[in-house]
Amino acid sequence: MPGQAFPDLAAFDPAGCDPAAAHRFDPTVLREYDVRGIVGKTITAADAYALGRAFGTFVRRRGAGALAVGYDGRHSSPLLAAALSEGLAACGLKVLAVGRGPTPLLYFAAYTLKTGEAEVDGGVMITGSHNPPDYNGFKLVLHKASVYGPDIQALGRLAAAGDYESGRGSIERVDVFGAYVARILADVKGSRKLKVAWDAGNGAMGEAMAALTARLPGEHILLNAEIDGSFPSHHPDPTVATNLRQLQETVLREGCDLGVAFDGDGDRLGLIDGKARILWGDQILLFLAREVLRRHPGATIIGDVKCSEVLFDGIAAAGGKPLMWKTGHSVIKAKMKELSAPLAGEMAAHFCIADGFYGYDDALYAAVRVLSILQSSDESLAAFRDSLPQLASTPELRVACPEARKQAVVQEVRERIAAEGAEMTTLDGLRVREGGGWWLLRASNTEAALTLRCEAPDQKGLQALTARLTAQLEASGLTPPAF
Repeated sequence: MPGQAFPDLAAFDPAGCDPAAAHRFDPTVLREYDVRGIVGKTITAADAYALGRAFGTFVRRRGAGALAVGYDGRHSSPLLAAALSEGLAACGLKVLAVGRGPTPLLYFAAYTLKTGEAEVDGGVMITGSHNPPDYNGFKLVLHKASVYGPDIQALGRLAAAGDYESGRGSIERVDVFGAYVARILADVKGSRKLKVAWDAGNGAMGEAMAALTARLPGEHILLNAEIDGSFPSHHPDPTVATNLRQLQETVLREGCDLGVAFDGDGDRLGLIDGKARILWGDQILLFLAREVLRRHPGATIIGDVKCSEVLFDGIAAAGGKPLMWKTGHSVIKAKMKELSAPLAGEMAAHFCIADGFYGYDDALYAAVRVLSILQSSDESLAAFRDSLPQLASTPELRVACPEARKQAVVQEVRERIAAEGAEMTTLDGLRVREGGGWWLLRASNTEAALTLRCEAPDQKGLQALTARLTAQLEASGLTPPAF
């Protein structure tokens, strides 16, 4: 059922855990943006309980008294949610269990719920995001901001020292599903009826997607709406072209105006136009930016270092101030807040909308904003895509690289390129301008991988850039991708 509470909080028995015992996490799970690992190997129920104790202590010492907790559709998520909740309650916190759903539902709860007269102070989402089914993890929010970077490392130190707050907290089931869907529906604009195919990829957005589309104008075809943590249809990552084939086929077969796809926890959006062509993250961001800038002329719009020059030029042409920033939804949201920017996004398809919304990344809300633009005009995604400068580019690509080597490889390439006098940006990794285009190499913050992308005025220029990057990867002992 939508918004179901934890099916069995007794599935984790804290009696076997010493509430004051020190705990050491596997060092690979304390990542830049979240805590994430392989279930049964680097992430266990004991880790979840200890994280609850550590994060509960962290937030208590910053004045928090209540947190929301939610979880995605992975088979391991209910147990990890129960263990984490017990750890939080052992710190004296009030836990509001919002149950199974997408990450944006947990964000909505953390931003809007009240307990008595006081607002909830933050929340924890149990999710493996776009990783394979055997992964899981925890996304943390406090005082309407992501907890990331040094603060996540601080949780590891608190646990290792057993330096915990204690108290008699509580766990209460709360249903916010209906309020979440209603809030998104409140911003639907326009009456033009569209035919839309939607693919939840059996991820956690499935039930909310079905509830929302049942109340939208037009005709809606739903794919893989049943939540299933084994992801039987295809892996739910809309930034990988092969994962969008079923949606593309449906758009062509059914004559749809567009297709919409979500990742496993519903905070990333994929779009297909009426010709079944993929719109990549920077193209979606520009489509949203043009509409936002009509209401906020001169506003700063933020894109990450992986985005095309077409995005930044397009923002400027629409009367905005483009800002290139570091990759990562947590750092993007922090920069948005610092600059009071109404919109930000990433090539990885996180879109954070503060124009009339809360500023966190909600793929269902971003999809509604796209639909509202189309429903309020005669515009089509295909015509928008055709209007963009036709540059030659690669999608975002990943190259496997051991965690211990990621930063070192980027530094090696940087030193070799610098010795040649190349024009470069080192804001986040290495972005090099040459041949009328650019190429990017950076260490992934979420995987044992390097991410890379190239863009050039034409196919010949792109081949030159990919050859250049291939040579640099091989010089550092890595196998380049098939560009």
